Amino acid sequence: MKRRLRILLTGFMGAGKTTVARALARLLEDSFVSLDQLIAEREGRAPSQLILEEGEAYFRDAETRALRLALEAHPARVIDTGGGAWTLPRNRALAARYDCLTVWLDAPFELCWQRITHDPAGAARPLARDRALAARLYEERRAAYQLAALRVRVKPASNPEELAAEIAAAARV
Repeated sequence: MKRRLRILLTGFMGAGKTTVARALARLLEDSFVSLDQLIAEREGRAPSQLILEEGEAYFRDAETRALRLALEAHPARVIDTGGGAWTLPRNRALAARYDCLTVWLDAPFELCWQRITHDPAGAARPLARDRALAARLYEERRAAYQLAALRVRVKPASNPEELAAEIAAAARV
């Protein structure tokens, strides 16, 4: 029996990872898991709280534990990661070990920043407290995002269902 392909979405904050993951899971008639949600369930605190109270290193360790759990024990076919998860070599190694199709949602910074600042949850993003910090982080992370197997460009008019269809077509699922 052929093992079903797991799809891991990465990209910067505000790129649309969770929204596209939900659309992709619907299209595939399968489930998805958000690492941020899994972290919150396991840690009893939101990712932003973990970062503020315990520090980013603690959060990144929790993120790796959640990714391992998602890959080893969660039935979800589609995994939505946080914006920094893919930047860590250990997380990329986990995705490779489990033969995930890694997809970079490549949204321009201006679109991400607009979504971050207009989203009520945007204030809960301690790594994007201001535009300059977010822009610097965006540029720093691009090199890691480029390591994903598939790059999907996100434009302001992009529709989550269309992006999901593009991913499914590229994955041949």
